[in-house]
Amino acid sequence: MFRSSRLRWATVAAALTAGPAFAQPPAPVVPYNPAAQAPPTAAVPAAPVPALPAALPPAAAPCDTLTGCDAGGGGFDFKNVPVVRPYPRLGMFPVPPTGPGYYSLLDAVRGNCRQGPPAYPYPRSALMPQSFFDTSFAYLDNPSDAPPDRLDSLKRMHLGDDFLLSVGGGGWSRLHNEYNSRLGAVDNNYYLARSRLYADLWYQDRARVYVEGIYSYTQWQDLAPLPIDRTGPDFLNLFVDLKLFDYAGKGVYARAGRQELLLGSQRLVSPLEWANTRRTFQGVSVLRTGEKWDATAFWLQPVIPNSQKLDWADVQQHFAGGWLTYRPKPGTTVDFYDLVYVNDNTVVQRGIQRGNFALNTLGGRFAGDNDGWLWDGEAALQLGRQAGADVVAGMATAGVGRTFQRAPWTPTVWQYIDYASGDNNPRGGTVHTFNQLFAFGHYYMGWADLVGRQNVVDLNTHAYLYPAKWLTLNFQYHRFWLANATDALYNPAGNVSRFDPTGLSGRDVGNEVDAIANIHLTKRANLMVGYSYLFAGSFLRNTAPAGQVGTSDASTFFAMYAFRW
Repeated sequence: MFRSSRLRWATVAAALTAGPAFAQPPAPVVPYNPAAQAPPTAAVPAAPVPALPAALPPAAAPCDTLTGCDAGGGGFDFKNVPVVRPYPRLGMFPVPPTGPGYYSLLDAVRGNCRQGPPAYPYPRSALMPQSFFDTSFAYLDNPSDAPPDRLDSLKRMHLGDDFLLSVGGGGWSRLHNEYNSRLGAVDNNYYLARSRLYADLWYQDRARVYVEGIYSYTQWQDLAPLPIDRTGPDFLNLFVDLKLFDYAGKGVYARAGRQELLLGSQRLVSPLEWANTRRTFQGVSVLRTGEKWDATAFWLQPVIPNSQKLDWADVQQHFAGGWLTYRPKPGTTVDFYDLVYVNDNTVVQRGIQRGNFALNTLGGRFAGDNDGWLWDGEAALQLGRQAGADVVAGMATAGVGRTFQRAPWTPTVWQYIDYASGDNNPRGGTVHTFNQLFAFGHYYMGWADLVGRQNVVDLNTHAYLYPAKWLTLNFQYHRFWLANATDALYNPAGNVSRFDPTGLSGRDVGNEVDAIANIHLTKRANLMVGYSYLFAGSFLRNTAPAGQVGTSDASTFFAMYAFRW
C-alpha cells in the first residue's frame, strides 16, 4: 500500500512538472494477490520442508463497516467517500441532450464522438452553483476509467491506508457593459476576476478537513464596486467534519467552521454563484445524506466580504433552521423547511426599516418530471417581528415545463409565475414585505440584476435549445409588476431601489428579455456570453432620478471565461 502511494505521488509530481495535459498516466501497479497469482519463482532448497507448527496464528478479523478495507487488503475502502449530497435541481431546469455525440467543442474538433455524457462532476456551464466540496471524483477509482489527464491525478490521492486527499480549484474572468447601471442613470463598464483553490482531506469516513481559498478583484468600474465584487486573499470555506454516528446505515456528520450553504432550489438560500466573492457563512451544521432522505440543521452567521482585511462573520446576524429533502425517485424532489433569521442591525432605507428583525420562514417545494412534462412549485410563509411591528408575509412560485428530447435542438420550455408580498404602508404598521433571505436572485429574477424577490410579481417564460451538445442557448422573458404600488422596488440584494409611497407611479416595472449562450469548450473550460434589456414600465419612468437624461430602460452585456480542475 505504501509503495502504491509513493508511485501515486511520483505520478502527481510528474504531472506538475512536465508533459502535455492530454498525456496518459502510467499503468496502475497491481498488488500481488496470492489467491489469484502463482508465487514468485525462487530456488528450492534441498533440505526437507519443516513441519507446520502445532498452532497457527489467528486469522485476520474480517473488515467491518467502520474501518473497512480496500482492494489491496488492509486499508480503508474509500469508494463511498466523500459523502456527496445529490445536487438539487434549480427552478427552470433544462433537460440536456444525451446519446452519442460531441460533448465539448474540443471533441467536435478532434472528431471524438462519445456514446453519452462523460463522467465528470462539474457542470457543462460557466456557472457552477454547487460547491466544490459536494462533488465526487469516485469514478476515477474504476480501473476502466483511468485518469485521462494529469490534473485528475490530483484527485483521490491515497496517503497511506487511511487518508484520502483531493486538490482542485477554478477561476473566471468577466467583462461587463451596463447601460443605466443599477437604475442610477450611469453607464458602467468593468472587469471581474476570481480564483479559487481547495484541498479536501479525509481520514477514513470519520473526519474531514476542507480548506478553500478565494481571491477576487475588479477593475475599471465607473461606479463604486459592490461588496460582492471583490475580496482580498481569503477563506471561502474552512471547516471540519466529524462523524457522530450512523443512522439507518448512513453517517450523521457535524460540520464546524466557515461553510457555504446551498438548500433546495436556492430561491432562499444560495452561495450566489453570480457574485464574484460567493456567499459563505460561519458556524455549525449537522448533516445526513441518505438514499431518499436528506436532513440539515444549522446555526450560522453570514460572512461579510471585505477587500481590506480578512472576511469575518457579522455577529449581529444569526441564521438557523432545519431542512428536509425527500427524493421518491431520481429527479423528483420534495422539500420541507423552517428557517429563522435574526438581524439586530438597524438599517433604514428611504424611511423603510430593513433591519432589526426576527423572522421565521416555513415552506416547501415539489419539483420533478414525468414523461417529458416538468413541474416546480414552492411556497413559504414568513412570520416574526421587525422594528417592533408584526411580520406576516409570503412568497409563492409555480412553473410547468415540457422537454422535447427527440425534436431538433432538444428544446426545453417553461412557464412560471412568481409572487412575493409587499406592504400597503412599509413605513409603519404590520410588515407584509417578504424578505428573500439569502437568495440566488440573479438566476431567477432576470439576468439584468435589477429586481429582487420582494414586493414583486414576475410572469416569466424560459426556453433552452441545444444546436449542438456543446452549445446551450437560453432565452428568457420577464414581465414585472410591483405586488403593491405603495411599497418599493427592491434589488437582488434586497435593498430599496425605487420607491413612491403614494403609489401614484403605478405597479408596472417593465419587461425584460435575456439571451445567454454557453459554449462548453473542453471538459474543464466554458465560455458564456449574455445580453439583457429591461424595457421600463410606468413605475420606473415616473420614479427616475431628477435630471436623468433619456430613457429609463436598462441593459447589460457580459462575456465570461471559466475554468475548473
